[in-house]
Amino acid sequence: MRTPAPTLFRLDINNQKELQNKTKLTMLEGDILDEQCLNTACQGVSVVIHTACVIDVTGVIHRDTIIDVNLRGTQLLLQACVQASVPIFIYTSSLEVAGPNSYKEIIRNGHEAEHHESAWSAPYPYSKKLAEKSVLAANGYTLKNGGTLYTCALRPMYIYGEGSKFLARMINNSLKNKGILISNGKFSIVNPVYVGNVAWAHILATRALRDPKKAPSIRGQFYYISDDTPHQSYDNLNYTLSQKWGLCLDPRPSLPLPLQYWLSFLLEVVSFLLTPIYKYRPPFNRHLVTLSNSVFTFSYKKAQQDLGYEPLFSWEEAKQRTMEWIGSLVEQHRETLKTKTQ
Repeated sequence: MRTPAPTLFRLDINNQKELQNKTKLTMLEGDILDEQCLNTACQGVSVVIHTACVIDVTGVIHRDTIIDVNLRGTQLLLQACVQASVPIFIYTSSLEVAGPNSYKEIIRNGHEAEHHESAWSAPYPYSKKLAEKSVLAANGYTLKNGGTLYTCALRPMYIYGEGSKFLARMINNSLKNKGILISNGKFSIVNPVYVGNVAWAHILATRALRDPKKAPSIRGQFYYISDDTPHQSYDNLNYTLSQKWGLCLDPRPSLPLPLQYWLSFLLEVVSFLLTPIYKYRPPFNRHLVTLSNSVFTFSYKKAQQDLGYEPLFSWEEAKQRTMEWIGSLVEQHRETLKTKTQ
């Protein structure tokens, strides 16, 4: 007898109808800070995969908004799972909960047994760190029906691939800059991860937490999720993915990293002093300079061992898919220019 396919629900603040054309998906529109909405969404659900968050590293979004969504929203969703007796909760955390705390610190092929924790007070890493702690601490909670809540967290590296807002913004800014890629991560060495492999890791985590043999070693744990994308700088990744479409690296020399760091500190001081009379947002800050220019790579061996994780997409496949998507952005830009000149 064939097992019926599970019903998939997606709760989002925006109803993205285009997703319904790709898979059988029930869309629920709501706010993660709306307790009644969360309680309704969790009814009859067997697994919650919590990916919602606000990402901001430049100070565009108010600190309270980021912490409300990322931390309080996570805590409210955990409470809703307890009330609705949802037994499995998988949290999409972030590499930023581990750092980097200094561009001088070098971490190569880090792993879960090492203690790495962000010391930044910036709202994004701070809120994600506390939210992950809440999720892992909730492992073992008693559900309303007498069952038990089991949780785990996944810490993906920098995620690239189709639909990436960061990549899209970088490409569009470069197209407006005569095809020159804006350099902001020249000194980094990182191991980015393809979006399809991150999604696959979530599926495997769900399966593993439902497997009586695998689950005991996974409950309450976190996992770094990377793949076989070559270790490289952010600038080199951007160039590799976009060079086919004529984009190129900025040939001008970059400011030395220590100078970038202290310049960002001075800009933060100026921003603070102007606060009573004017809202000044610096173009970059110490956290962003550190994040973009550190040697910070992690292994996926623990996920391989516990979850059975192997990248679903090779580097060549991931690169090709992402390049084709970037090509569509370049074409959109060209069409926009044609429309303006007509």
